Amino acid sequence: MHTSMGFDRGWSMWILAVSLFFLCLILPKQAAVAAVSAPASASTVQSEHVILFVLEGFGQDSLKGGTMPTLSRLVKEGAVTWSATAVKPALRLPTMASLVTGMPVEKHGITWNTFEFSRGYPRAPSVFDYLDLSGGRDSAIFLMDESLYQLARPEPYTDYQMCGPLKPECSTERIVSYIRQYFKKATSGHGYGHAILSLPHFLVVHLPEAGRVGASKGWASKKYREALRTVDKAMHSVLDIYHEHALTKRTTVFVTSLSVEGRDANQEQADAAIPMVPWIASGVGIKPGYSIHQPVSILDTGATVMRTLGLQTHTEWESHAVEEIFQAAFAAAPRGSSE
Repeated sequence: MHTSMGFDRGWSMWILAVSLFFLCLILPKQAAVAAVSAPASASTVQSEHVILFVLEGFGQDSLKGGTMPTLSRLVKEGAVTWSATAVKPALRLPTMASLVTGMPVEKHGITWNTFEFSRGYPRAPSVFDYLDLSGGRDSAIFLMDESLYQLARPEPYTDYQMCGPLKPECSTERIVSYIRQYFKKATSGHGYGHAILSLPHFLVVHLPEAGRVGASKGWASKKYREALRTVDKAMHSVLDIYHEHALTKRTTVFVTSLSVEGRDANQEQADAAIPMVPWIASGVGIKPGYSIHQPVSILDTGATVMRTLGLQTHTEWESHAVEEIFQAAFAAAPRGSSE
């Protein structure tokens, strides 16, 4: 009896092996590729690149009517709060300063809204400094307002490009073309300019067109809705660049705004209330279709970006990672993984 069972088992294994051999010959190559490229479990995926889109004049109502399909998809597939705390004064430069330094206005000290050369760069460390210090990560920052020159402190681990309204040729499409050129040069093997020699780990893209058009042409105007579409198209184009470089499965996207629909980032609001802005995270490592419950401040953006890349500051900072949005517990990035 035992001999018969062993023979039957051996015969069955031989048939299975032959069947698998012929199955491998018949199956198309795409099926094998799909099997190999199946996504890893949430606990093992480590984001290597982060994109931060910084909008203006954008709020939850901006998505109505299918105006912003790309951003709507990021919201659907990611985590979102529509009531992240911003800062006072609710102006472009002070708000952006708080976003990159992780500090309230009273600590970073920038209360004005135009570039003033005599004041110099902020002394407070920024998320760009912490990314380099904690993990050797590089940043590329594309800005669309000359006032933000105030924040563009030159460092070997940052590249800044400006395309502001003082240049007649500047447009949302132009800033996207700058990013495309940057990536082309960064992947050429010769680096880009004097700083980053490869693709940046952290890309910041300032897209203020909707806010400018809403403030000048009216928030209920057709031109405002068109500007929202232009901004959404620009975001889609940037994401396409990452797709072309096979980075999508290693990239996390954040979106916030320096002002909401109906608010001009050039004008301080009369009421004393602290403004609320959208704050969205989507992509690798982020819970899909998730509404954030904990209080969020735009100050928290920097620490959350670092957490996404598996880094910590090991210093006291008023920026705190929004832990609730992540699929898995924190895992430190392997040493030497900054390439």
